[in-house]
Amino acid sequence: MKALTRLVKKDKRVMLLTGDLGFSVFEDFARQFPKQYLNCGLAEQNMVGMAAGLALSGKKVFAYSIVPFATMRPFEQVRDDVCLHNLDVKIVGVGGGYSYSQLGATHHSIEDIAIMKVLPNMKVLVPADPIETELAVKAMARDRGPAYLRLGKSKEENLHRRTFPFAIGRSNVLRKGSSVTVIGCGPILKNVLRAAEILARKNIFCKVISMPTVKPLDERVVMSATKTGLVITVEEHSVIGGLGDSVASVLAQAALPKKCRLKKIGVEDRFMKIVGDQEYLRSQNGLSPEQIARSITSLIKKRS
Repeated sequence: MKALTRLVKKDKRVMLLTGDLGFSVFEDFARQFPKQYLNCGLAEQNMVGMAAGLALSGKKVFAYSIVPFATMRPFEQVRDDVCLHNLDVKIVGVGGGYSYSQLGATHHSIEDIAIMKVLPNMKVLVPADPIETELAVKAMARDRGPAYLRLGKSKEENLHRRTFPFAIGRSNVLRKGSSVTVIGCGPILKNVLRAAEILARKNIFCKVISMPTVKPLDERVVMSATKTGLVITVEEHSVIGGLGDSVASVLAQAALPKKCRLKKIGVEDRFMKIVGDQEYLRSQNGLSPEQIARSITSLIKKRS
């Protein structure tokens, strides 16, 4: 929100649209910038259509809602109104993965990366922490054309120690290691880093890469794959169509040694009908730090 506020102050073309959400978040913004804020009500399809119209008139539009309402409900409008015409509209979805865990499967967000990634002209950004989020917002504002920003819910902790040069389509290394390459996106990287700490005590050293842009993907992952011979992707999203499939596609087209292996860790092909908090639902899908560490250990043993 701070990054967007700074953008609005500098650029009168920037507008924020929301589908009757963001209470306790957008009040100050709406008071300060009433001509650059619009609550479109519970009508997300109309919101995206309005965003497209504003973009055609020269505005740079950020359209905000909960992930299922920002991506799945208005998918046709995102496809036909925004992407088909390559308009400068940024879709912002809050509550990625199991952030809204206790609201049930309708509010779980495990398919959104896949459906947004397939759209022509659409860029897909999944920042891991507040630092990456602020940098991603700035980068999206500089970049012309459609983009999707997938956020957690709130109060995610910083995984980076400091700010860094950020570019759409570039990854960054959170932890160095030579035993295995672990690639993740979004707040689940906190669990990946904890898993790496567990493994370091067993002399397994993970190179942990944050991939804040899933599309376009940083193809330098091929270099890490070649060096470690084992690549593991971790995401709070379906293993079908998400980060893991993007990495698999890049590696499959590269001339890698036969011994190089890829394993995808994420949500299996099912709806989650169990009720619990976010960490509990993560654990039901093998996404706790301990489970990630065990999966990596098992794969390394198989390779030996």
